[in-house]
Amino acid sequence: MKKIPLVDTHCHLHWLSEAHNLPLEDLMKNAQDFGVEHFLCVAITYDDVPTILALAEQYTNVYASVGLHPNEPREEEPSVDDLVKTAQHPKIIAIGETGLDYYRTQGDHSEQQARFRRHIQAAKITKLPLIIHTRDAAEDTLHILKEESADKVKGVMHCFTENFAVAEKAMELGFYISLAGIVTFKNATVLHEVAQKVPLNRLLLETDCPYLAPVPYRGKPNQPAYVRYVAEKIAELKNVSFEEVAAQTTQNFFTLFGCRISSC
Repeated sequence: MKKIPLVDTHCHLHWLSEAHNLPLEDLMKNAQDFGVEHFLCVAITYDDVPTILALAEQYTNVYASVGLHPNEPREEEPSVDDLVKTAQHPKIIAIGETGLDYYRTQGDHSEQQARFRRHIQAAKITKLPLIIHTRDAAEDTLHILKEESADKVKGVMHCFTENFAVAEKAMELGFYISLAGIVTFKNATVLHEVAQKVPLNRLLLETDCPYLAPVPYRGKPNQPAYVRYVAEKIAELKNVSFEEVAAQTTQNFFTLFGCRISSC
């Protein structure tokens, strides 16, 4: 039987390799052994992009994004033009991660919101999907996505931790829902409901490594190989086969991000 490849749609390979002294070759071999064959390495800081692009140029099955996490401090903000210019690289297939995170910030969120809007504007110019981070800010995140007409480019709600009502509103804007290792946690009942109710053709899988390792590796450094456990848990929650989850989520990845992958 032909093996169905999995995709880790959100990982930070460069941090995982450096911070935990794990050779990149070993990480890629582990992923291959677990059936993971495609990787989207996501930028959190604007300065990370050259390192991520070097990885994407080294491995044909690694792709990159350009963006600045909502909580990342930066003296000089990248403009819309900066983001657009950097996104011309053929291995960059998404804008982000971007969004809103009120968990770590207090008071005025206007600068964070302005940064978010610039990323959406860059996505519309480049016609690349958005990778959205939202924490304690679902209402404002959805409002800005709608106000800025982000449905024109669509994207993914990365490491989704909200309830199904939020997932429904995001899907109405054309966004996919990406589940990470948290869905394997016993007490993640809200996410279990999301996994059960979101149609399989709107789900993506991710690790967000080196963070949020799934059961049975909870508390340890995460890696792309472990996205398989996310797929297995979703199959269990939906009462479908692992193969069905793997096939559909991989197809979803190429449906959303495939406009550039075909030429990578």
